[in-house]
Amino acid sequence: MLNDPLFILAAVASLGVLVILMIGIGGFAKGGEFNRKHANRLMRYRIAAQAVAVLLIVGFAFLHSRGG
Repeated sequence: MLNDPLFILAAVASLGVLVILMIGIGGFAKGGEFNRKHANRLMRYRIAAQAVAVLLIVGFAFLHSRGG
């Protein structure tokens, strides 16, 4: 499984979602100017990255269920 490039890509996308989420949570917890300026943008980036990660995971599962 670790030799499959689609698995690695899905894992990297999932880690990207985690990084964006942690930055957003950190900004929310701290508050202030950073949160006011970037909270909505970070949420949009997280949703887009999460959609990509989910599609990659579903694609990986689909291909491996068919023996690919």
